Amino acid sequence: MLAAQELVIEHEYRSGHDALVRRLAALTRDREEATDLAHEAFLRLTREVSEGRTPTSPAAWLYRVGSNLALSRGRRIAVADRRASDLPIPSAPPAPEQLVVKAELGRALRLELARLSPEERRAVLLAAEGYPPAEIAAVIGRTPGATRTMLC
Repeated sequence: MLAAQELVIEHEYRSGHDALVRRLAALTRDREEATDLAHEAFLRLTREVSEGRTPTSPAAWLYRVGSNLALSRGRRIAVADRRASDLPIPSAPPAPEQLVVKAELGRALRLELARLSPEERRAVLLAAEGYPPAEIAAVIGRTPGATRTMLC
């Protein structure tokens, strides 16, 4: 960037930064957000000046750009607030009682599966995963009817 362009930006920053932040804070009701928006406006001014499009009145340009950024922020927040109820709510962690019951059921299931023969255990596990009896029969080497009977 040329020295003259840098001087324009530096002059506007020194003379207008605080006033721009106050103006944006009045719009956003948040001083930190206003500071961020002012910095974004100055970045955009820097881009405009470096590309040879120096505004006629940089201070007015900064106010307009900063105001537009604040309005866009407000719209995004409003949309996010409206749509927040559409987001899935993370489920609460399970209660200790649920954990104990789940552990007990797991132990009981493992004991019952251990009582089955390897062929029966494989058939039950395949059925639990959703395989139809005809496919289970092909895997364990039984007829479909015998496999359905065994699963019952």
